Amino acid sequence: MKGDVLLRGQQLTRRWGGLVAVDQVSIALLRGQVHAVIGTNGAGKSTLINMLSGEFPPSSGTVELLGQDITHWPQPRRARAGLGRSYQRNTIFPPFSVLENCRLAAQALQQRPWQAWRAAGGFADTLALAREAAQRAGLGALLDRPTGLLSHGQKRQLEVAMCLATRPQVLLLDEPLAGMGAEETDRMLALMDSLRASHAILLVEHDMDAVFRIADRITVMVNGTVIASDAPDAVRNDPAVRSAYLGEEHA
Repeated sequence: MKGDVLLRGQQLTRRWGGLVAVDQVSIALLRGQVHAVIGTNGAGKSTLINMLSGEFPPSSGTVELLGQDITHWPQPRRARAGLGRSYQRNTIFPPFSVLENCRLAAQALQQRPWQAWRAAGGFADTLALAREAAQRAGLGALLDRPTGLLSHGQKRQLEVAMCLATRPQVLLLDEPLAGMGAEETDRMLALMDSLRASHAILLVEHDMDAVFRIADRITVMVNGTVIASDAPDAVRNDPAVRSAYLGEEHA
């Protein structure tokens, strides 16, 4: 149902020795919303997304997915339970086609170790899921193209498609617009908008114009702490946020 909290982080803290990278940050991701997390380099954004996705555990605090405590779950288990994420750098298989990349992701969801003798491409349900994911991401006409020949923007779309092939309810997108031109940015924002109704989306991004175009809620981090979390207009007009990060051009 739209508006349901699908992923919640409570009082998340991560320490690296004497360094506190994230300090008691709480965040709730709702179905039907794009929740952006912004801040300067070193603000703790990637550390936060890594704790939510299971890259490493929090030093303290909890993570809940669909109402279940997953704080100590490894990343693969979280992925199978409905949590998908993309990374700052491309994590695709360049020699393989678009369809094969999506099939590999779908195959990770639908593992069949007792049928190891069968060719992986012979499972119709896995292929159907891979095709559907590529189509939703706008790559339906490029299924047979080697991913090494895709444009930068298409590679980022493919990463989202690979997430969709695992049937997630929550998407954690780490700087998906990095390095994109205006046309590629528009395509990615349109893709996120099309996924909004059926997913909860966390967007970590430096492109402030894009953030204010797509986000329903914005959380601002500085030095590992949250200084504001509100609707875009409220964040835009927050003096502390403008002073710490946005500058007057976004006032």
